[in-house]
Amino acid sequence: MRTWLNEPAEWSADGATLTLVTEKATDFWRETFYGFTRDSGHAWLEPVTGDFSASLTVSADYQALYDQAGIMLRIDGTHWIKAGIEFTDGLMHFSTVVTRDVSDWSVIPLHSATPETPVSIRITRHDDAVRVQFHLGDGKWQMARLCPFPAADALVGMTACTPERAGLNVRFSAFEVGPPIARQLHD
Repeated sequence: MRTWLNEPAEWSADGATLTLVTEKATDFWRETFYGFTRDSGHAWLEPVTGDFSASLTVSADYQALYDQAGIMLRIDGTHWIKAGIEFTDGLMHFSTVVTRDVSDWSVIPLHSATPETPVSIRITRHDDAVRVQFHLGDGKWQMARLCPFPAADALVGMTACTPERAGLNVRFSAFEVGPPIARQLHD
């Protein structure tokens, strides 16, 4: 059963599809570089245990600095991963933030993507490691991150934030959680 962490005022859902409009000054971040903690982003999450893969496709009208939407794996307020699109430096980036007491941030610029480009995201947990992958509609998964992460019971699902504004229109589709993909990292 999915539950909201910071439910937005405007949203609708139908099966594996969710649409929402972000509220002002929403974000997930802990300490690093900026010196603040934010746990106000929108996340619609369901419980997971053991090893799994979760995937979704997201599109949004990214316009402002730090507009973001994607997937979240969350144990608690100090242990979580968010991965997806983040708008920074005037273009879409594939962004991953891994938080284990403090947050880190990595980005991959997506020079050919436009706000209309749907992006598919997959997160896989194998024991105490998490793999983050994405593709831009071509079906070829690209690894963005492989990181250590506790193998505890957690929540996984859709997330969106707008630290600098309100009003990001986001559409999630094809959300699925199932058995983990194979451990093989390379084709």
